[in-house]
Amino acid sequence: MGKPTGFLEFTREMPGKSDPRERVKHYNEFVERYPENKLNQQAARCMNCGVPFCHSGCPLGNVIPEFNDAVYRQDWQDAYEILTSTNNFPEFTGRICPAPCESACVLGINQPPVAIEEIEKHIIEVAFDKGLVHAKTPRVRTGKKVAVVGSGPAGMAAAAQLNYAGHQVTVFERDDAPGGLLRYGIPDFKLEKWVIERRVKLMEEEGVIFQCNTNIGVDVSANDLLREFNAIVLAGGSTIPRDLTIPGRELNGVHFAMDFLKQQNKRVANREVEGADILANGKNVVVIGGGDTGSDCVGTSNRHGAVSITQLELLPKPPGERTDYMPWPTYPMVLKTSSSHEEGANRQWAIATKAFIGDDNGHLKALRIVDLEWSLSPDGRPAKFIEVPGSERDIPCELALLAMGFVHPQHSGMLDQLEVERDERGNVKASEKTYLTSIPKVFTAGDMRRGQSLVVWAISEGRECARKVDEFLMGTSQLESKDHSLQAMAL
Repeated sequence: MGKPTGFLEFTREMPGKSDPRERVKHYNEFVERYPENKLNQQAARCMNCGVPFCHSGCPLGNVIPEFNDAVYRQDWQDAYEILTSTNNFPEFTGRICPAPCESACVLGINQPPVAIEEIEKHIIEVAFDKGLVHAKTPRVRTGKKVAVVGSGPAGMAAAAQLNYAGHQVTVFERDDAPGGLLRYGIPDFKLEKWVIERRVKLMEEEGVIFQCNTNIGVDVSANDLLREFNAIVLAGGSTIPRDLTIPGRELNGVHFAMDFLKQQNKRVANREVEGADILANGKNVVVIGGGDTGSDCVGTSNRHGAVSITQLELLPKPPGERTDYMPWPTYPMVLKTSSSHEEGANRQWAIATKAFIGDDNGHLKALRIVDLEWSLSPDGRPAKFIEVPGSERDIPCELALLAMGFVHPQHSGMLDQLEVERDERGNVKASEKTYLTSIPKVFTAGDMRRGQSLVVWAISEGRECARKVDEFLMGTSQLESKDHSLQAMAL
């Protein structure tokens, strides 16, 4: 442990951010780096607990106290090696992960937790700055060929691990560039795309092949993949958005959030935008959905120059801190204020949208909403609601963005061609023990298997799936699993 009294001497401090009035003028990242002394202090706050709950809080099993100690000692080679032993892409998780590890931090019982996510981001960026990151090309090739369908975090993680095992990996992506949701779902002001390009270039140097503009099931049949490759990993994500089928849904001005976000990311990248422009400038914008995607819509709408931005959430307003129903070290469902909210938005909770209202030309002009009154279950969670009598009203709206999550992966095309078994939610069915689908030699990982989730879970799934594929191809695997790394630390 770097400094035994560090957690007593220093409190949690986050890096500085650009003024909201300035950062809405551009799409660049705006979070600054820690000065060297501040980074040292934040790493010193880690207590090196006897039982580090942060390990179990992180889906990847990151070895957090050890890399904090290395940062405190300014041993960047050690910090980098520890971090990347469990996490292929800390430059992604260090920017966009909700940090469940911090919710499980023991220091968080009675103090603000260690700033693990920021320390993680600093480790990888300092490692790149110091030239510590190099392509890791396998010494021996197995002669086995693996197809990975989908280049999001799960697909990239599976590809990287399988390549390290010596297999020849081809990643198929239907969009024009790799990255999946990272590329065309996360706004540039949270994750600039040069970060993805840097990692893709490194993976290509290591031997991974990325084949974009290739939609499996449309451009290439699933049967062709089955014939050509020794194993297939389906990592296409959960891409079908949840719809809101209420009166007026067909009006011009009602759009899915991802269509809005993808267009803007393409504009920033100077790539061709498909379809009619979805723009917020000069409009009253209503974002329906209170999650991270909704928050991204808020930030993007602010940068477009919306007249007003309202974000609606069906559930009641969360508490500001843990309650008896959210004990440490569980992940608490507390109120979160994102950087996009800091830039301006009218957030409303316990609201249901009843109808989209249009003008005579078929354009959206208002939303009909109603207040809800929630009753709670015995465990403190919202259980049932009733509409509050007399609360129904119309609010002006020329652009409504549906950000209510995703229901399952796309079935038409590849999945229908494979006739792969699906679970009751419409996801590809496979257990965590094998990641094997109902089709021999076809595996699945990430949101396509588990449903909509976090980037850190996607990377974890890709890594664990890769190990099972390696075992399938070779009979055994040298790829480390999360369970094995945690057992090694316990010894």
